[in-house]
Amino acid sequence: MRLSKFRELMREEFGLAYSNVLLNDLTLSKFGDKTAATLIVEGEDLRQIWLEICEISDVPKERWHGRNTPKKTS
Repeated sequence: MRLSKFRELMREEFGLAYSNVLLNDLTLSKFGDKTAATLIVEGEDLRQIWLEICEISDVPKERWHGRNTPKKTS
């Protein structure tokens, strides 16, 4: 996942202001209680960060791929 896509998903789901709060203040226990902002700088997988934020924030699974993006089928 590209950083631009990650930011787009964050803005779509949480809005600009709250997505910034989540990036800088929400600690992700799966990643050693680091914030998403720190993990991004460290080069962590953006998809895994996004999915963890979704899970912690109780985002419905049907929106984990974006609000208007249908889930890919195999």
